[in-house]
Amino acid sequence: MQLELLMTYHATLKPSQPVGNGPYGNRQIAEVTGGRFEGPKLKGEVLTCGGDWILIDDKGFGHLDVRATFKTHDGAHIYAQYTGVLEFNDKISKAFAEGTGTDYGDNYFMTQPRFETGDERYAWLNNLVTVGEGHIIPNGVEYRLYACHND
Repeated sequence: MQLELLMTYHATLKPSQPVGNGPYGNRQIAEVTGGRFEGPKLKGEVLTCGGDWILIDDKGFGHLDVRATFKTHDGAHIYAQYTGVLEFNDKISKAFAEGTGTDYGDNYFMTQPRFETGDERYAWLNNLVTVGEGHIIPNGVEYRLYACHND
C-alpha cells in the first residue's frame, strides 16, 4: 500500500456546545464556520454547512463524527464525512484552555475521510480510501489527508 498526499485542510469551528454525559460518553457539537483546503489535484474553501459531533469516552478518547462541504476553486461541491479518534491528553487540554494549538504527533488524532461528489471532474474522489492525521489550531482543526493506493 502506498500513501499519497491528497490535501491539507483546516476548518474553523465555533466553540463546542455540550450535550453532556449520556449513556455512551460526553457528547459535544461544534459548528464548522469555514476553512480552506489545498492539495496537488484540488483546492478551495470549506463551507459553513458542517459540524463536528464528538463523543468523549471515560478513558479520554474522543470519537469523531464529522460532516463538511468543500467548494473547489472551480465551483465543484464535495461532501466529506469522516470518523476518527482524538486522544485528550495534557497537550490537548492545554491547547483548549489557552486557545492555542498542538503539533502533528502531539497526540493520537487520526481520521478516515470519505468523499462524495456529482461533479465529473472530481468523481475520482468517490471511490478513494483516505486516512488523515490531525492537530488542533486556534479555533479549529487542521488535517493532512492521504489517499491509499495499491501500486
